[in-house]
Amino acid sequence: MMGLSFIPFFSNAQEAPIQFYRPNNAQGVNVFETTKKDTVPFTGLKVKVGGNFELTFQGLGESNTAIPVTKTVGTVTGDVTNLIPLSHAFQLPMANLVFDVQLADGVRMNLTSYLASRHHEDTWVKGGYIQFDKLPFLHSDLVDKIMKSVTINIGQNDVDYGDQHYRRSDGGNTIYNPFIENYVMDEFATELGAQIYYKGKTGLFAMIGITNGELDETVNDPTKIDAKTGLVNKYEPAILGKLGYDKQVNKDFRVRVTGSFYNLNSGNSNTLFSGDRTGSHYFDVMENPTTAAGTTLSDANDYSFTSGRLSPGFSEEVHTFMGNLFLKYQGLEFFGTVENATGRAISETTNRWATQYAGDVIYRFPQGKENFWVGFRYNTVSAAVTGLAATPTDVSVSREAGSFGWFLTRNIMMKLEYVNQEYSNYPTNNILNGGKFSGVMGEASIAF
Repeated sequence: MMGLSFIPFFSNAQEAPIQFYRPNNAQGVNVFETTKKDTVPFTGLKVKVGGNFELTFQGLGESNTAIPVTKTVGTVTGDVTNLIPLSHAFQLPMANLVFDVQLADGVRMNLTSYLASRHHEDTWVKGGYIQFDKLPFLHSDLVDKIMKSVTINIGQNDVDYGDQHYRRSDGGNTIYNPFIENYVMDEFATELGAQIYYKGKTGLFAMIGITNGELDETVNDPTKIDAKTGLVNKYEPAILGKLGYDKQVNKDFRVRVTGSFYNLNSGNSNTLFSGDRTGSHYFDVMENPTTAAGTTLSDANDYSFTSGRLSPGFSEEVHTFMGNLFLKYQGLEFFGTVENATGRAISETTNRWATQYAGDVIYRFPQGKENFWVGFRYNTVSAAVTGLAATPTDVSVSREAGSFGWFLTRNIMMKLEYVNQEYSNYPTNNILNGGKFSGVMGEASIAF
């Protein structure tokens, strides 16, 4: 009986309006930083329980031109350049659980957990943070005035580098992404730190942030030797920033342009380009059955959860810049990305490079509702990567994707995608030599 008494509370709490909040449904599409518009009155503690669930059908074919190479992986010996045969079937569904809590006037807490995903089939906490848009407990008129333009975000949270992470799929949360997958070089990590925003009424805004530079925190002293310095490694903080302009010029036209940077001179194990703990939404493409069988992991789908992506491997040092342009005229949208990064692993003495370009063109219709869309994305990455030859090898990956989608309601979405991805300049003894995959994907998503 006691458990039943909580049902009315949570039923009401799920519908509670939250201040300075990005909606976890279609209303959150093309929302980036949360607004400073104070439109929700504070009436006391509120708890909003939300969630995301996605189900994806995969119909992809693949091929490569790599020469056979026999190796032993674990206890399994076989060809490590042939491809896993793919069938047309449903993937493992993914789900998220989200709590947003209005703690005080202008003070909100978020806690997000991955209930099930490709990388971790069991439940993992993604992260949590507290966001201050007001500081009522200081009882200061001056502070209240300053906070009309300032937002403070503290905790284990998404690193706000670039704008693409606002549009990406995150485990079960695919509602903001008009395509099935994220970028080939996926910039996403949760790190412990703080980000402070200034949001002007003219459309200008700025952010400065500091994090610990890693996903998995440690209190142990470093012991590894940095090959570049010859000294014991240092765990330094990462510094990031963003400067931008976002303006609804008139009822038909919006423009947003931003520049972002992320800088880490020395770290424990940075994951800015490999921090996704849920995994790619293209399952087992360009992967090898011998390596999969010989890899000992607790969960079957963990073997290679980054299928279709390219990480440059900048785990020790990262210096990167991203420029983004978002234009929306009525139902027609363009989102573009230019990115340049340099960095290295702890065993390297010199920095390597990676560049990424991407462009999305989306048309949402009909006018006034925009619950349907058609879209096209082109994404290309070039990088000097290690592990393929005696010296870093310059490789490239390109992807074209076309999509069609439908918001049945603001909480239910369906989308279809045709994708074609090709790999260039990989050595003949590498599984990605002459590699390509293509085909049709379908996804249903629920968010509330």
